[in-house]
Amino acid sequence: FIAAVARGRQALRRAAAMKLNIANPSTGCQKLYEIEDEKKLRTLYDKRLATEVDGSDLGEEFAGYIFKVMGGQDKQGFPMKQGVLTADRVRLMMAKGDQGCRGYGMRKGERYRKSCRGCIISHNIAVLHLVIVKKGDAELEGLTDKQIPRRLGPKRASKIRKLFALSKEDDVRKYVIRREVPAKSEDKKPGSKAPKIQRLVTPISLQRKRHRLAVKKARQVKAKSEAAAYQKLLALRQKEAREKKAEKMSQRRSQRSSQASM
Repeated sequence: FIAAVARGRQALRRAAAMKLNIANPSTGCQKLYEIEDEKKLRTLYDKRLATEVDGSDLGEEFAGYIFKVMGGQDKQGFPMKQGVLTADRVRLMMAKGDQGCRGYGMRKGERYRKSCRGCIISHNIAVLHLVIVKKGDAELEGLTDKQIPRRLGPKRASKIRKLFALSKEDDVRKYVIRREVPAKSEDKKPGSKAPKIQRLVTPISLQRKRHRLAVKKARQVKAKSEAAAYQKLLALRQKEAREKKAEKMSQRRSQRSSQASM
């Protein structure tokens, strides 16, 4: 009997446990914490996605930290969906590209009814994703005490300018972060890779833009001239029709007058 009670308590403790996947964007680290204390978990219940949580409610080691709830999954693996104001699981019509619908093999305009969890935190949530908004006084091991360098640099021209504080006169192509690629074999040299810069303004892109605008303007001028020619032709045809009608009316009147005189 005692063993059965212990097993029941252990099952209840396992059911009440929740995993917190905490990410630190400033260092690029993330760590998974498992919380089994029901009192700490109750501070998260009935909160929605995108709300901020005080770290001291989750434990003394998180004192001074402020976390933002970004998402989560329930115990069956269904993700939480923003805007669904319930704590239960629901079935929604989703199209390709919607949150919770990858859309593999779906045709354009096709929709499926798929399951997802509401945006309100409850005891049914197994994993909750948090992001550090404000750092506390104490360091968290594996989360704030080390730095993971970014593997790839920025790709957009405006973001490269922002990173290196460049002006519009500076050439962005000279500041692209290249990634070293090791040699595949000993007899070959190591190489490097660089991303293709997006939204880069070059003389040829400006030339193409001028050409597009010139084509657009020529199209507008052509449409206006054709509309004017059509209106002119329409007025001429209407005038001819009026003259023809007036001629027929005059012929009828003359015929009536000749018949009346006879």
